[in-house]
Amino acid sequence: METEFEREHEVKILVVDDEERIRRLLRMYLEREKYTVVEAENGEEALQLATEDDYDLILLDLMMPGMDGIQVLQELRTVKATPVAILTAKGEEANRVQGFEEGTDDYIVKPFSPREVILRVKALLRRTSSTRYLQTDTQAKNILVFDAISIDHDAHRVTVKGEEVALTPKEYELLYYLASSPDKVFSREKLLKDVWKYEFFGDLRTVDTHVKRLREKLNSISTDAGDMITTVWGIGYKFENVKQKQ
Repeated sequence: METEFEREHEVKILVVDDEERIRRLLRMYLEREKYTVVEAENGEEALQLATEDDYDLILLDLMMPGMDGIQVLQELRTVKATPVAILTAKGEEANRVQGFEEGTDDYIVKPFSPREVILRVKALLRRTSSTRYLQTDTQAKNILVFDAISIDHDAHRVTVKGEEVALTPKEYELLYYLASSPDKVFSREKLLKDVWKYEFFGDLRTVDTHVKRLREKLNSISTDAGDMITTVWGIGYKFENVKQKQ
C-alpha cells in the first residue's frame, strides 16, 4: 500500500552492490513501486553519490571488494543521517552486529524475496519520511517537551535549545522510546527488543554504541541535553529530565 509520503514525494533510493544481477533485481522491484533508483557498483562510488546528493534510503551491500559496506557506513555517518539498510548473507552475523553498531537502520538477508524487500523499504520510509520533508503541524499534540529537548513525534523532529538535531532513524526511535517514559530504567535487552522491533540475537554493545552516538549529538549543542540520557550501572539506561545547569 502506498504511503502518504510516497504519494507526495518522489522517493529516491541508492542501490549499492558489486553484483550487477542484484542491482538489476532490486531496481526492478523498486521501480514497480514508482521509486527513483540510482546504482553504485562499489563502495567508493556509493560514498561519493551518497555525500553529493540526498537519498531517502540507501540499500548497501555488506561484502564488497575495496571499500566494503561497513567502511561506507562509517564514513557516511560522519556527515549524513541518511537511512541505510544493509544487504547481507545469512552467514555474516558478526558483520551484521557491527553494522548495527555503526548506525545501520535495518538489514535484508540474501537471498531475499521481493515482498520482504518492499515491506522493509516501506517500513523505513514510514519511520523517516517526516524527518526532512514533511512540515510540522503547529497544532500537533504529539510533542514531548523537556528542559533542554523538544521531540515532535508527528514531524520526527528533535530540537535542542531551538536547534534541530540530525538523528538517524534508530537514534530517533531510541531517544523517543526513552523520553516517552521519563525516569524509567530500561535494560539493554529490553531496549534491543523494543526499539529494534524484530528478533535479533545481537551484541548488547549495539545499544551502548547508539546511546554513545546519541549523547554525542545532543552534547554538541548542549550538555544539558546529553545529560538527560543516564546510565544506570549494571542495568541499562533511563531518560532523566535534569534541570538546566546555571
